[in-house]
Amino acid sequence: MAMIAMMLELQRQLGVAMGAVFALALPASSDGCARLEHGGQGYVVCEVSAEEEPRLRLWQSDAEGRPLNNFNNIRKTLGGDETLGFAMNAGMFHPDYRPVGLLVIEGETLSDINLAAGSGNFGMLPNGVFCTGGDRPFQVIESRSFSQTRPQCRLATQSGPMLVIDGALHPRFLVDSDSRYIRNGVGVSPDGDTAWFAISDRPVTFHEFGRLFRDGLGVQNALYFDGSISRLYAPGVNRADFGRSLGPIIGLVDSNG
Repeated sequence: MAMIAMMLELQRQLGVAMGAVFALALPASSDGCARLEHGGQGYVVCEVSAEEEPRLRLWQSDAEGRPLNNFNNIRKTLGGDETLGFAMNAGMFHPDYRPVGLLVIEGETLSDINLAAGSGNFGMLPNGVFCTGGDRPFQVIESRSFSQTRPQCRLATQSGPMLVIDGALHPRFLVDSDSRYIRNGVGVSPDGDTAWFAISDRPVTFHEFGRLFRDGLGVQNALYFDGSISRLYAPGVNRADFGRSLGPIIGLVDSNG
């Protein structure tokens, strides 16, 4: 919770929104999630530190190979001393819920990387990969670079488009776009020690969502997970979204033992 806590303290001391456009409406919950405002739009942002990386999990199917699809089914897979701190959808999927791109769970590649361009959001190149447990705790890597270097990842999920690429917004994002959806994604601190998982409260444009990561959180690289079907489970900020079934899901697990 270091970054969220720091921004809260700055806001308290200054009495103004950070950078005149970034405000935190509520303190971070015990699971690192907070309600934020940036550029007139509301978001929930959940922060995961390097020390917490081993508690981050990625789910797709149960032991029988059946898609888990929702947060309630995820909770049923947990051990008796475990609780779900937060979770959100984590990448695009086919009608049968198989991931469109790379999926690595606990070092096992369940779906290979997909470098094809296309008409949908996934094919709006460059897209990218969120990777944990490699050379750095967290990374967002452009897909073609990932394919060339093949870094080791404990968890990895591919989606697209990239929201922020080396400090710049994706070149196809338009300030005056009228395409608005509930959107979610992930960004990583420049040192790779912190990951921020964010979802909008209301429909936003790609440009607005990318600016949350670049200007509000100061990330150099961020990845879009999805839009319109985006869901969040975060009891610390009273969010338990429901709706269409999901493909890959990522979340933080707490142990009560």
